[in-house]
Amino acid sequence: MDLLALADFNLVARHGGFGRAARATGRPKATLSRRVAELESSLDLRLFERGARALKLTQEGRALYERTGVLLTELDETAAAIASGGERPRGRLRISAPLLFSQTAMGKLAAAFALKYPDVRLEVTTEDRTVDMIEEGYDLVIRVNPDPDESLVGRIFLRDRLVVVASPGLNRPAGDLAAPAVVRGASDFTTAWDVMAPSGHLRIAVDPVLRLSSLIMVRDAVRAGVGAARLPVSLVSHDLAAGTLAHWGNVDGPQISLWTLYPSRRLLSARVSAFLEFLKGAFPLGEPEELAAFID
Repeated sequence: MDLLALADFNLVARHGGFGRAARATGRPKATLSRRVAELESSLDLRLFERGARALKLTQEGRALYERTGVLLTELDETAAAIASGGERPRGRLRISAPLLFSQTAMGKLAAAFALKYPDVRLEVTTEDRTVDMIEEGYDLVIRVNPDPDESLVGRIFLRDRLVVVASPGLNRPAGDLAAPAVVRGASDFTTAWDVMAPSGHLRIAVDPVLRLSSLIMVRDAVRAGVGAARLPVSLVSHDLAAGTLAHWGNVDGPQISLWTLYPSRRLLSARVSAFLEFLKGAFPLGEPEELAAFID
C-alpha cells in the first residue's frame, strides 16, 4: 500500500473534503484527488461518496480512516522524536472536558501544561455531551461517571461527592415541609433529597423555586439565600469552612468520578501520556479537596 496515498486519504478525510484539505495544507487539490483515486483503485474499494456539494466517507472508508489515522500519527511522532533525540511531547492535543471542571480548574491546568510542554498545541473544548472521539478528532476526553464504552479505555483521576448546602439563615425544614431549592436544569423534577446527616438518614422534601443551567450559578444563588441545593463538595468547601454556607448533609447516592478516556486501539502518543501524568501530578490523591484548591 502506498503510504503517501494513504496519508493524503487521511488528510482529505480529516478535513472533510479535497478543497478544505488543499487550503489547509497548501497541497494542490488535483494531486490529492488523484492520489485518493489511485488508492481506491489499488484497494478496489470506494472510500468516498462524492456528491455535488459534499464528500462523505463510505463504510469501508471510515474503517480505513479509523484504523490508519492513528498509525500515521504515531509514525510522524516517532520520526519527530527520533529527529529531536527523545520522546519530547509535540503536536496538537485536542481535549473535550465537562463544563464545571473547565470553569473551575481547566484554565489553570491548561496554562501550566502549556508552560511545561511548549511544543504541544493544546486545544480544550467545553461540553457535557458525549462526543465521538474519532469523528470529531479528539485525542482525549474528560467525563463525569461515563457510560461503559468498549471502544474506549480510561482511568479515574478525581473523585467528588454531592452535599446539600444552604445559606446559614435558611433553616432545614422538619416533617413534611418542603425546603425552597435551587436545581440544575429544567428537567430536574425531584421532590425530595435523601441525605446522610450526623443524626442519620433524612429525606428532605424540596420545592424547586429556581432552575439554572450551571452549577456555578446554582452555588451563587444559594449563597444569596434563595434556597438549598445539591452541589459538589469541591465547589463549596471554601464556603463551608468560612461559614458562609451551612452543611445539611451528604447526598445518599453514587460518588462522582472524573475519568480520562481515549480510544483503546490507540498506542498512546507522547502528548497524551504527558497530559495523563500531568493530571496525576495535579491530583495525586484524587480527592475533592485537591480540586477545591483550584477554585477561587
